[in-house]
Amino acid sequence: MLEHGGRLRGAVAKYGIAEADWLDLSSGISPWPWPIPQIPLSAWARLPETDDGLELAARHYYGAAHALSVPGSQAAIQALPRMRQAGKVGVLSPCYAEHAEAWRSNGFLVREVLEHEVDRFIDSLEVLVVVNPNNPTGLTLTPQRLLSWHTRLAGRGGWLVVDEAFMDNTPALSLAAKSDRVGLIVLRSFGKFFGLAGARLGFVLAERRFLALLAKQIGPWAVNGPTRLLGRVCLNDVEGHRLQRQRTDQASERLVALLTEYGLAPQGGCALFQWLITPHAQALYEFCAQRAILLRLFLNNGPHNSGLRFGLPREEADWTRLETALQAFFRAAK
Repeated sequence: MLEHGGRLRGAVAKYGIAEADWLDLSSGISPWPWPIPQIPLSAWARLPETDDGLELAARHYYGAAHALSVPGSQAAIQALPRMRQAGKVGVLSPCYAEHAEAWRSNGFLVREVLEHEVDRFIDSLEVLVVVNPNNPTGLTLTPQRLLSWHTRLAGRGGWLVVDEAFMDNTPALSLAAKSDRVGLIVLRSFGKFFGLAGARLGFVLAERRFLALLAKQIGPWAVNGPTRLLGRVCLNDVEGHRLQRQRTDQASERLVALLTEYGLAPQGGCALFQWLITPHAQALYEFCAQRAILLRLFLNNGPHNSGLRFGLPREEADWTRLETALQAFFRAAK
């Protein structure tokens, strides 16, 4: 299993600090979860049915012609390689590590490419995977650039897979409205923006025939009845969407300002997290963890050029804890 954020119990065991005492900033999940509606007993007692309005709500929310619900976009990430013959896959990196892992473990030759390398390699690829906005770097690519890549791939029967897990605050940059094009597959995550990652719900937006084939790979009753009801309520809550975008945007801007004040200006980010590369990454991660503040550490670039991802604090007390830790760290480093 690959490492991910949100592994709070591992931190509890390692540092010997009670779970309730932690400030978990390691995941790019909104700290404001949606209110849970009343779940009728029938949602638990009956098999889920796919004509309950969930996919319709998703199509309206994302602005897509077609949508397939899946038990988290991770399920789609793992199913997609089973729908093609072996070949060459490009993954715009660094990004969410499960993408490259899924294709590689299914026998594909995976080339992890940087943004400026895509045009050089794309004509040798059958599939290109892009996370937009990227996790963890926050890199955002324009729809026009992505669609130009799609045209080059689709003309040869290839796919462009765009993971839009962090796109909810910037819908104008989404390819959802174009997802009925053959060879364009858009993945959307429900849990991050709505703050309900435990619900395990996601959507695949693509042309109808492709979604029918993918549904067979995923299998029947993939999303349970209570989650389907919850998802429908959240996706239809237009005023709630406005409030969530407003408070996550404001919190993200505040986080940028706080980190910059301590010489940690982010190199990238989005509404739900900020990312920076710093020689202090490993030391700051450890310093904060000893004070029950969990960050996400990326060591891919070596111990002296590693990355940190900061999620959003929720309460004023959380902001104070984070700032106090930053103050103490740099005071001790002098």
